[in-house]
Amino acid sequence: MTVYFIGAGPGDPELLTLKAQRLIAACPVCLYAGSLVPPEVVAHAPKAARVLDTAPMTLDDTHAEIKAAHAKGQDVARVHSGDPSLYGAIAEQIRRLNADGIPYDVVPGVPAYAAAAAALGQELTIPEVAQSIILTRVSMKSTSMPPNETLENFAQTGATLAIHLGIRALREIERVLTPHYGADCPVIVAYRVGWPDQMFLRGTLSDIREKVRAEKITRTALILVGPALAEVQDFRDSALYDPAIPHVLRPRIRANSATDA
Repeated sequence: MTVYFIGAGPGDPELLTLKAQRLIAACPVCLYAGSLVPPEVVAHAPKAARVLDTAPMTLDDTHAEIKAAHAKGQDVARVHSGDPSLYGAIAEQIRRLNADGIPYDVVPGVPAYAAAAAALGQELTIPEVAQSIILTRVSMKSTSMPPNETLENFAQTGATLAIHLGIRALREIERVLTPHYGADCPVIVAYRVGWPDQMFLRGTLSDIREKVRAEKITRTALILVGPALAEVQDFRDSALYDPAIPHVLRPRIRANSATDA
């Protein structure tokens, strides 16, 4: 018996990995976060499977279901949105599994920031503009942040920021980031990425709050901030395909090779 923590991606059932789909279709017990994972994702479960939406359940409730399945020798598909390694709350579940000697495995999924970038047709790392992505969140009513993991500290890097759980803190995000990025820094709010009603709002630190308010977005949104998000960019090509910069798979072509022959 094994508990499979499965990343379901941001919402689009076609973004499931083949491994995720196979395991969901094979497990007689399926626990999924219904507020973030659409029913179509778990529609692959066997007809006789015990399929439960964990949105109204506590950690004790879900662990009791897993223990019951363990006693019967039944594999469990524990389906999370996005990728389980990022704000998936799997660490606390794994701690209980280890304490009870229940084996588990983790199956990665497509994270929301990657799906958002794909939908936008945009690269998040632009040569000599931004070469780092910081995945973070704001505290609000959830668990507090470690003291050094502040937006102000991250802003000093100038990197592309992917801010989770912060749509209700846009005023504070604007206040903290503007001195570092500038009021005209591009911002994209990605709402319900991968769902049929997905929406992308483009703006700047100075006007994105009003645009979000006009659309009445209050949850399930990712905030992307940084100069790499500009729609029109003037930047140098990367070194990856530069003929003047050889690497082990593309040795430098000798300029006088023809005359040597």
